[in-house]
Amino acid sequence: MHNTSKAYMTFRWLTPGFTALCLAVNAGSALAEAVGDVIKTEHIDVTLERVAEGFEHPWAVAFLPDGRYLVSERNGQLNLVEEDGQSQVLEGVPRVNHHGQGGLLDIVLHPDFGNGNGEHDWIYFTWSKPDDNGSRSALSRVKWQGDALGDVEHLFEQDRASGPGRHYGSRIAWLTDGTLLMSIGDRGSDPSRAQASDDHAGSTVRLTETGGVPDDNPFVDDASTLDEIYTLGNRNIQGLVVRHNGDVWASEHGPLTGDELNLLEPGNNYGWPDVTLGNDYATNEPMGENSLPDMVDPHHDFEIRFAPSGLAEVSGGIFDAWEGNLLAGGLSSEMLLRLTLDGDQVTESERLLEGQIGRIRDVRQGPDGAIYLLTDDSQGSLYRLLPAAQP
Repeated sequence: MHNTSKAYMTFRWLTPGFTALCLAVNAGSALAEAVGDVIKTEHIDVTLERVAEGFEHPWAVAFLPDGRYLVSERNGQLNLVEEDGQSQVLEGVPRVNHHGQGGLLDIVLHPDFGNGNGEHDWIYFTWSKPDDNGSRSALSRVKWQGDALGDVEHLFEQDRASGPGRHYGSRIAWLTDGTLLMSIGDRGSDPSRAQASDDHAGSTVRLTETGGVPDDNPFVDDASTLDEIYTLGNRNIQGLVVRHNGDVWASEHGPLTGDELNLLEPGNNYGWPDVTLGNDYATNEPMGENSLPDMVDPHHDFEIRFAPSGLAEVSGGIFDAWEGNLLAGGLSSEMLLRLTLDGDQVTESERLLEGQIGRIRDVRQGPDGAIYLLTDDSQGSLYRLLPAAQP
């Protein structure tokens, strides 16, 4: 069991000055336009620029080796975005269940994408797969063929379909051994499913690159638990990152408040709905216990209605002052938080953005070292955060 003592945390909430957004440029024109003034933060001044715009509720961004971007939209479109902001919709994505929070969701490249012979040029994506009984969180991959999508391979889907259309989870992260993790939410109607070991809902699953079950998954020898399950008791993980030291961190939606950050370890039960610091939506009364035996307490409670989505570790030279920090995006809070870690403790939290660009759905560090942000809006944009030029 893990306990986080708030006595060891220092919170530096900054509200940087920010002017109105620059006037939007015409759709389809070259972008990378500066947005607002220089933002002063605790350790470094930064600037924002808009790289591309006009996406319908974008969900994830991935970086192709040639400098172009892939951006998914919940409506089922996958966009190829040129470096000048021009984009085109790629054909070949399966029909998604675009209902509520469902649709085309996360996208990541195979770790050996672009190695020269094309063998590993796969784009992995999560999506809400239609079903007569609702939809399923699913994982597929599609072969990249220069400027187009090739064959699609379906790798995994949760064991039962569900309605309504929410709490899909669906973040993907590659582990250092070449296996991948995928989060699956509790699906929003029966929270107790997250404690059912014969149900993929409310878990993370660990898979091989072809969708198989690794021999060393934590429950492969437990007949009562599905072989794919890596962790249980997760309400709705929408931020997932493997740090350079191999640790896996996840940001997870709670109910009313109760949003949390966790260090994921194989076989652990993270408590939902029995352990939660969140409250009931109707009564605002506590929903669960603060702690229970054999369940992992939240490593960090965001303490506000943060609504986490997107999580990245900062690494590389252009943000030296943030090296090893986590950056967490927020939806309803419209925040970007910087979190300092000491082992498995969050020791500092700083608000870098608060409302300047809207609902932040995805946070990634690009190959150029910049921080990329996607906004969840009917006309969503891709932004780039950079250190400000020194006078």
